[in-house]
Amino acid sequence: MSDLPRKAVTRTAKLAALPLGFAGRATWGLGKRIVGESAEIVGRELQQRTAEQLFKVLGELKGGAMKFGQAMSVFESALPEEVAGPYRAALTKLQDAAPPMPTRTMHSVLAERLGENWSELFLEFDDKPAAAASIGQVHRAVWHDGREVAVKVQYPGAGEALLSDLNQLSRFARLLGPLIPGMDVKPLIAELKDRVSEELDYSLEAQAQQAHAEEFAGDPDVVIPAVVHQREQVLVTEWIDGVPLSQVITDGTQEQRDRAGQLLSRFLFSGPARTGLLHADPHPGNFRLLPGGPDGEDDWRLGVLDFGTVDRLPGGLPDPIGESLRMTLDGDAEGVYELLRTEGFVKDSIELDPDAVLDYLLPIIEPAQVEEFTFSRGWMRSQAARIADPRSPAHQLGKQLNLPPAYLLIHRVTLSTIGVLCQLGATVRLREELEEWLPGFLAAEVVEAFGAEESVAEA
Repeated sequence: MSDLPRKAVTRTAKLAALPLGFAGRATWGLGKRIVGESAEIVGRELQQRTAEQLFKVLGELKGGAMKFGQAMSVFESALPEEVAGPYRAALTKLQDAAPPMPTRTMHSVLAERLGENWSELFLEFDDKPAAAASIGQVHRAVWHDGREVAVKVQYPGAGEALLSDLNQLSRFARLLGPLIPGMDVKPLIAELKDRVSEELDYSLEAQAQQAHAEEFAGDPDVVIPAVVHQREQVLVTEWIDGVPLSQVITDGTQEQRDRAGQLLSRFLFSGPARTGLLHADPHPGNFRLLPGGPDGEDDWRLGVLDFGTVDRLPGGLPDPIGESLRMTLDGDAEGVYELLRTEGFVKDSIELDPDAVLDYLLPIIEPAQVEEFTFSRGWMRSQAARIADPRSPAHQLGKQLNLPPAYLLIHRVTLSTIGVLCQLGATVRLREELEEWLPGFLAAEVVEAFGAEESVAEA
């Protein structure tokens, strides 16, 4: 019924062809070198062909393959520039589009989920999808009360495809690892698998999106479309226009890039504080820049989409994140080390030099050390190279650190957001957002002083 290949053997065969294709192109490249072509030209062609096959397979399969590709796409900033060029175009396509399912299939799903007379719920319905992603596609429509809406329809067989893909990808994670230096692909795939059932449940997504929509209603900086209707694998929300962040990355003005980066950082840290939920899918396809904020047409707001994956944090981001960051900035090596050990980042069986741990952390938190910081692909590459190089002390120390399960999703979201900021090349006042929204970042005495000032002002 669906164009999404549902038989495990079909999807497995397509994914299994990826590492074989990598090996085949390497042999092709060697042949080209033997007949005298330069290493630079051959290398560039090899990367281009690999990128094209990667996008073709991951994009066609949607499901877990597409989800994995989107998760990887935000880390292209970490790749060396001579490698990143060919991959960038292919991977960033995965952030905002995928081949759609046939109209007849989509109509069948709507009839099954909304009833045979589903079309009567809409004044207008565009059969051509406005966006197609990993487990569903979105159609633009007009609800029966006149509101413009986005209708998200889940692909038939999406759950089966998602698990099948991720299981297969995990089998050759070691071969995919070199695509993103300094990143362990296997835990990323495991974490995506853990979130499958949640992402497939549109009722959970509706709850998370509506909680954000209510909290951010009237916000001058962030726009969350409200939920209009939800039934099983169909979700109807308000429609928002805007410039996709993927487009801002490719040809946005510096003003747009900086504004997008600032608002993305603000949303990352303020969301958990305000809603108890962390939006956990921060690839550019899920964000829009909307003109016409409170200060006029040139004032941009950030539109946020897709709440299928969230981390539930009732008290906001954990205090130890802010506390450890503040102590690192203060140069308190012993304090940071003890806190990391208490939280499980350093296992009891391992002894590390606190000063070495501090040296490992300081370059990573450089954006929080200054009033404003310009994120760049060059900075991202330098951090990835420092951690990925087996000869580096940072690499050796990093191997001994542990990532507790409670911090796994927070860690991935933070890294992904930093990847997007580097793609944007945005200059961001990150410290300002940390001071405002990150629990534990400000020392207790500073918080008390702020509280006293506010009391005086109110009086």
